Amino acid sequence: MTFQPRELFPDRSARDLFGAEIRRHREKADLSLRRLSEVLNYSKSHLARIEAAECLPYDDLPSKLDACFGTDGMFARLYALAKNEPFPRKYRRMIELESRAAIIEQYVAATFPGLLQTPELAEHSLRSGFPHAPDAEIQAMVKARIDRQVLLARVKPPRCWFVLDEAVLRRPVGGPAVMRDQLSSLLERGTQSHVTIQVLPFTAGGHAEAGGSLTLFTTPGEPPVAYDESSQSGLIVEDQGDVAQRRENYDLLRAMALSPRDSEAMIRAVMEDWTPCQPPRT
Repeated sequence: MTFQPRELFPDRSARDLFGAEIRRHREKADLSLRRLSEVLNYSKSHLARIEAAECLPYDDLPSKLDACFGTDGMFARLYALAKNEPFPRKYRRMIELESRAAIIEQYVAATFPGLLQTPELAEHSLRSGFPHAPDAEIQAMVKARIDRQVLLARVKPPRCWFVLDEAVLRRPVGGPAVMRDQLSSLLERGTQSHVTIQVLPFTAGGHAEAGGSLTLFTTPGEPPVAYDESSQSGLIVEDQGDVAQRRENYDLLRAMALSPRDSEAMIRAVMEDWTPCQPPRT
């Protein structure tokens, strides 16, 4: 089977343009990805992802590219623009839907929703997901995630409904102090009139959305949209039959979950489990 290079879209963003320029210059120089990776002493797989705009370098690759192709700092300048774009292309549509939605309904099985995370938990969560990323990249991702939460403080915020699997409350991320602060923040968020939080207890058993996360976006005048996310990928669902099936799944999860009042009681109880032990007096 003949290899078909992935289509690039340089007009979408600086990140996409950066990748497209790599391909344009290497093809002009008649270099394969493998040969370019050898010339630059760089990972071929990582270089392929950068060219496809799936990620950005966080090292000296731009200067290596400028030296290789004689582009007089062009890649360095493009990188300076691209690194200020906080979200990869595959998340950009979801973020745009989130920013315009009048109603956001979400179920999560593994970690706290980004809209509800504290900066400390976000940092520990991102470091777990990107263990080899440099500090600058992690801090940029934390800022991007926390900046999204401004929509909850708007004059007319979206109506938000969160269903959290009990595992989210009990999985240690960052240690007891981080978890306790996160749960305290969760309780505070739950007092806002436009935010409802429910916990799906272990006793609810199996269900259709186990293992991933599901978000439903409702925007006035537009068809509803669903977003499925796993640890490795995200999928925007627009077919209305498929969206309706996910709506049914979500409504069943909401019915299986504890009431908001009982959910608050469980969160408070789990908070006590995350209280650091005091050393004995001597």
